[in-house]
Amino acid sequence: MFDEPIPIDGIEVDEQGRCKHYHSKLDILAIQFPCCKKFYACFDCHRQCESHPPRKWSAKEFKEKALLCGHCRQTFSITQYLSSPDQCPQCQARFNPRCSLHHHLYFDVPAPEG
Repeated sequence: MFDEPIPIDGIEVDEQGRCKHYHSKLDILAIQFPCCKKFYACFDCHRQCESHPPRKWSAKEFKEKALLCGHCRQTFSITQYLSSPDQCPQCQARFNPRCSLHHHLYFDVPAPEG
């Protein structure tokens, strides 16, 4: 029996996890929100689709497999992602390097300066 792929929620989400807000070739990374345990294409999709505020992942939760590659559909930990945020640790698909500008929205890390 085959496992069903993990759904990626959001607005106008394609098969690789691109959404209305972020839809470049490299926008294929989804994140599970700890507040609802759903994988969303982005922070804005969560904000528009849920009736509760998003919760960030705390540093003590960084071992959780909360990231999903839209190319290979494998999950991996926050620690793995933060150590190499521009590519999937499973299939090496490239992710958008500008996602690092939003890490503070998802994880308990400092906001970028500037």
